[in-house]
Amino acid sequence: MPSTLSDQLEQVRCHAEACLYSTGSVLEVRAGISAMANIPLPPSVKYRYIAAETMIIENGSLQRLSTALNILEKYGCNLTSSSRPKYWRAVKHNNPVFRATVDAIQGGRAVLCLYGYSNQQPDGLSFPDEVVEPDIEKVAAVTLEVMSLRMELDMLIKVWTNGSYSEIFQRGWKCVCVCVFFTSETCIQLSLFLFPFADNCTICAIFPVAAHCNSCVQWLCTECDRLYHSSAERANHHRTVVTSSKMRKNHSVFSLCMSPEWQCKSCTVVNAGSSILCEVCERPRLATKPPLTQMICSSPILLQWMCQFCTYVNYTPASVCEMCDRARPEPAKMRVKLHPPSQVKRVPVLSVKPKDPPMEDPDLRRQKLMREEGLKLIQLIRDGEKKGVSPEEVYTGMRVSGDGNILPCDWLKAELPHLLDQICATSSRAADLKAGQNQNGGGVTLSRAEAKLAWLSAGGDTERAAKQALRDRHSKVKELCSLGFTDEVRCQEVLRQSEGEVRGALSLLQRPLMEPFHQRMWSDQPEPPIDINHPDKQRVCRRLLAVYDLPSWGRCELALSLLQERTAPYSLDDVVQAVRESHDRDFIRRVLAKECPICLSDFPHSKMQSLTSCQCSVCCGCFQQHFTIAVRDKHIRDMVCPVCWEPDINDPEHLNSYFSTLDIQLRECLEPEVYDLFHKKLTEQALIKDPKFLWCSHCSYGFIYDGDQLKVTCFQCRNSFCAQCKKPWESQHGGLSCERYQSWKRENDPEYQRQGLAGYLRDNGITCPNCRFQYALSKGGCMHFSCSQCRYQFCSGCNNPFHTTCAVIHCSVTGLHAHHPRDCLFYLRDWEPGRLQALLQVEAYIIFFLSISGLCGVIEQKDESGQQTDSACGAQTQPGHAGLCEKHYREYLVSLINGHSIDPAPLFNANELVPACRRYQVDDTRGELEDDVTYYTRILEKLIDEVPLGDKVPRKK
Repeated sequence: MPSTLSDQLEQVRCHAEACLYSTGSVLEVRAGISAMANIPLPPSVKYRYIAAETMIIENGSLQRLSTALNILEKYGCNLTSSSRPKYWRAVKHNNPVFRATVDAIQGGRAVLCLYGYSNQQPDGLSFPDEVVEPDIEKVAAVTLEVMSLRMELDMLIKVWTNGSYSEIFQRGWKCVCVCVFFTSETCIQLSLFLFPFADNCTICAIFPVAAHCNSCVQWLCTECDRLYHSSAERANHHRTVVTSSKMRKNHSVFSLCMSPEWQCKSCTVVNAGSSILCEVCERPRLATKPPLTQMICSSPILLQWMCQFCTYVNYTPASVCEMCDRARPEPAKMRVKLHPPSQVKRVPVLSVKPKDPPMEDPDLRRQKLMREEGLKLIQLIRDGEKKGVSPEEVYTGMRVSGDGNILPCDWLKAELPHLLDQICATSSRAADLKAGQNQNGGGVTLSRAEAKLAWLSAGGDTERAAKQALRDRHSKVKELCSLGFTDEVRCQEVLRQSEGEVRGALSLLQRPLMEPFHQRMWSDQPEPPIDINHPDKQRVCRRLLAVYDLPSWGRCELALSLLQERTAPYSLDDVVQAVRESHDRDFIRRVLAKECPICLSDFPHSKMQSLTSCQCSVCCGCFQQHFTIAVRDKHIRDMVCPVCWEPDINDPEHLNSYFSTLDIQLRECLEPEVYDLFHKKLTEQALIKDPKFLWCSHCSYGFIYDGDQLKVTCFQCRNSFCAQCKKPWESQHGGLSCERYQSWKRENDPEYQRQGLAGYLRDNGITCPNCRFQYALSKGGCMHFSCSQCRYQFCSGCNNPFHTTCAVIHCSVTGLHAHHPRDCLFYLRDWEPGRLQALLQVEAYIIFFLSISGLCGVIEQKDESGQQTDSACGAQTQPGHAGLCEKHYREYLVSLINGHSIDPAPLFNANELVPACRRYQVDDTRGELEDDVTYYTRILEKLIDEVPLGDKVPRKK
């Protein structure tokens, strides 16, 4: 039969392993595990890899073992899975689930080693570095055994809970002793069932077992079976005849392990269930010593023998000492003398004389006396603990009192104070004699606490206690003197006040020294400044360490040495700040002496300020003065570094980040009214970017207009203007668009007709592309224009920005420059008026008439004596130039070209066309055998197609 079960087990195991590490389903794996668990074979036969029997014996709780096996099963399933976790190579000890389950049982880490976690790490287990993949077949086999063992444990727990103990034998678990937490009655029944074969009867424990009762779970001899089942209640119990007996040594151990308390069979003291030795007689838990009279009556053949090692008296047939577990020495063999058999004679019956009472064994009497004295001492110690007396005092008092009728606690209360005073007086006299003083001189005065400690250490001997107390006092005085307190008389006094405690005496000695500090701390007076010229250098360093929280004593000495240098007028705060950052003396000196590039004075690093946009540093005074002037008298874009004039405010990205950090710096250094003005200008700068922001054409006041009507009234000057064309509002503008209004004005307004083209150029002057502020100025002259409102720099002909950091690819120009389109006034102002007129006549069909000469009346911005003034041009006009000078007439013609979006490229000659293609990165490579007409026509068409006209050029007609 076992061979058949083994074959069945092997077949089920192979099938389940294949399903586990291959593509088998979960149901197939569970069916294989269930079939393997239900095969009734012992654990040693069923499990090849894991020590199932050892794990069950060494772990007390089946439920905890089952939980740990469940976690181990998950580790194995993760390794056999096709999609393993990311960190499958290691198992961490700090995992709370691992600590509470796998690491809390015996044999858990052994199963992990079987999986492959054989490399011990400081924080857990891991696979060896040379192992790339786990051994799937072995991991599947071990995981299968873990699953089977957990299933069997769950079924075993269920069997015990339901009381169906007969199933345990059917599963092959009868040889395993499992300690689980059930009730006492269940444990006894389970222990009797798990170990069913006994040598002797469970009732009399003398005669061998003859029958087993399944109803009451008893193993009985013939006589006990007859008497026990003679009762009417147990007459119908079914009993089985036992033909052979087997050992069940573990039955008593199992029953004892489950009992909460046990009673010593020698001294009858009830001990705790977790203790192994008796609290009183210190005999082992399983040691048995029945009374001598009972042993002699029940078994007259028992003899005594004394252990040669512990002198304990044992009884035969025991061959091992019950106290020290040492074997009994073999007695010397005696030669046996053989006598021939004698004839049987009749002997008359003699009267039996009474025997003398047996003499008491001295060893037994000694053991009994020791036990009684121990019990008495334990009781005295317990009484003393209730009264606040230590065990040492009780023991010493019992030795010194000598009278068994007086309790040690009573003696200690009545006699110990006088005895301690005697020890103190003896020590004082001995100290006086040693110092050569008379008895009336001032000597060492001990406290009762010191005398008590010496009396206890001397075991109650007063003379030894006095000498010991005196030695202890001298050593404590020497310790205080080593700490800097040289007055021995004062040290003796504070030791007496602190009852010999060195820490308490040290506190009393330091209290006068701390008194000035306490008075200074609790007084209302300000903290006195640190005097760096004080003769006590350590005192100055201590104050530096306490007040300024320097990192070390060496930093304090370094700061003091720097402050005492004659050639370096450093302040205390500056030196402390520098020393806190570094310990290099040369570096600290460089930090403490930095030159301001504006005022050329030396300042420490903490008194210098710098902006986030550059590496320049200036002193706090120059920094404050520069930004105060910039806020009050200059534009918001002039608030840059006073040394390198960085950053470039025209860049919007730099603008936002720069002003966000500058605001924090100016809040701390500027005066409140100046800082408020800075915030006002910063707010205006942000409002300019709003598309609903308008500038008043009368007073240059800016505001947000959220309406949809053309007529806008300024909040500052209360005058009205057009929201679209920004012209002063007239009643004729109502109901007309801006273009129709301008046409009506040219036809009906005599003043406008009188001004002619000069008024046209004024009305169509320069408009800032950034803030949309309008200037009634001519575009002639320098094309680089800087807006007075927002400081935006741009070309007045095409509105493209001027910048120093160019974003155009392949641009090699350095410095301030702009990129102009081909229809910008920047290029067309060099054309002759006749050429510009020809372009207009061809493209826009505009006819030009002759006009008389005179002075040009176009308003320009002129620099007179360092001031910017607006005045008329005043240059001589030419005939046919519409009453304008040549410069402004060209500007007028270009405005017409831009207004009609006319491309000037068709009029480019060869010297203009090729540079234009190269300027705008148009391929001007000439083909082979290509004539001039074909070449120039081709690159002209390519220039017009690839490069559009300027998108920012004003297109007003």
